[in-house]
Amino acid sequence: MGILEEPEDVHVQKAHRVNGLAGTPFSLGFRLPAEWERHEGTWLAWPKNPDTFTKGHLVAVRKAYASMIDELCTGERVHLLVDDNQSKKEVLALVGPKRNLTFHTIKSSDVWIRDYGPIFVRDSGVAATKWVFNAWGDKYDDLLPDDRTGDLVAKETGLSRFETGRVLEGGSIDVNGRGVMLTTRQCLLNKNRNPNLNTEEIEAMLRENLGAENIVWLERGIEGDDTDGHVDDIARFVAHDTIVCMMDESGPNRESLAANLELVRGARDPSGRPFRVEELPMPARIEGDGGTLPASYANFYIGNSVVLVPTFNDSNDGKAMKLLGRLFPSRRVVGVDCRSLVTGLGAIHCVTQQQPASV
Repeated sequence: MGILEEPEDVHVQKAHRVNGLAGTPFSLGFRLPAEWERHEGTWLAWPKNPDTFTKGHLVAVRKAYASMIDELCTGERVHLLVDDNQSKKEVLALVGPKRNLTFHTIKSSDVWIRDYGPIFVRDSGVAATKWVFNAWGDKYDDLLPDDRTGDLVAKETGLSRFETGRVLEGGSIDVNGRGVMLTTRQCLLNKNRNPNLNTEEIEAMLRENLGAENIVWLERGIEGDDTDGHVDDIARFVAHDTIVCMMDESGPNRESLAANLELVRGARDPSGRPFRVEELPMPARIEGDGGTLPASYANFYIGNSVVLVPTFNDSNDGKAMKLLGRLFPSRRVVGVDCRSLVTGLGAIHCVTQQQPASV
């Protein structure tokens, strides 16, 4: 039975009684802000896991991190998880001291804080929703401890916390800040996440915890994505009424991305208006040791003053930068070479998590 039929399975409601708060975030007026709304800071975890990135790529990954930290610190605080003082020394050797760089000695198994970290919601203040991280359907036993890492991050913030008791990764959703959410059936309805919940119950879960009143269900993610179809590789909101969709004219994702594009074009906002849709070409197929890598320009991150865009030494890099530059005229659009980072099966959005500023 699902949560609606089984009285004993109401721990989602019960677990929300954290730090003196009772009820769900939605009932208390919280919502998930859009990524372009002002941040207090951005959370990252310093890369060190030798099993994550193809051999020889960790040095280049750290250089990419140094570039991201340097750019983000111009407009917001960067909260960086390090295992110990030695890790802190490694960071400072690459980026130097930064006024807006704060270290947190919290051990992590890996860098994918978008998925295991808390998802922050806001009303007049900010709170942290803590979801269960099961390493994308129990695929990686060695990464399961990062569920605890996410809890430690939530506590480190000192914010009120809502523990949902349900599985959800931050990379599987994207919002416009006005109650509309993008996600995929491949991921959220996968039986390796919340097997006892049907579509209506999943939607209720997203509404009550994140304020998602309208959900645009896409179908599948891109080839090489081990997360079962995270939406941040295929379609992203760039304004409350505008969605960027990846397209693949002749590559392996041609049919699935075309199907998702049609679903986005058919979607409507709460007032019944269609969304403006911008198409962005995929980079050429990149092969790794284990097969196709999930390289996508949609895995960009929107900071307060900068948009960090993954690049792959591809002829479409410039097109991606130009389009996003037009869509974010008040922010600098900066490319970050992610050819090494994507060998770990993720890119910039996967390794960042925004903490909204209080209103």
